[in-house]
Amino acid sequence: MNKLLLAILCFGIGQTIVWFITNAQFLNKWAAEHPWFMSIVISGPTTYLFLIGTKYSADYFNGMIWPGRFIGFGLGMMSFALLTYFLMNETMTIKTWISIGLALILVSIQIFWK
Repeated sequence: MNKLLLAILCFGIGQTIVWFITNAQFLNKWAAEHPWFMSIVISGPTTYLFLIGTKYSADYFNGMIWPGRFIGFGLGMMSFALLTYFLMNETMTIKTWISIGLALILVSIQIFWK
């Protein structure tokens, strides 16, 4: 279970950083003026998080990589919605809540369905 938790942690942190890389331009003038820094310097460590998360996930799921992909995708959907709501003040519509629910179901299926 430790490998799964490490995978989820890596994917969750990675997805959060990706949100900031792509959306900080709307929150901060410096980020908007330095897209090369945002994309090149920060993307390296973020890619490493996804790489390590995939390794831990594949180890946990006996070499299968699909479960980790779905977990990473679901966490990305959830983190995007929450960060956009809290930091960009975009409303959470019924469509967004349903999408978050589906992402949670997707992650749960991968973790709990053996």
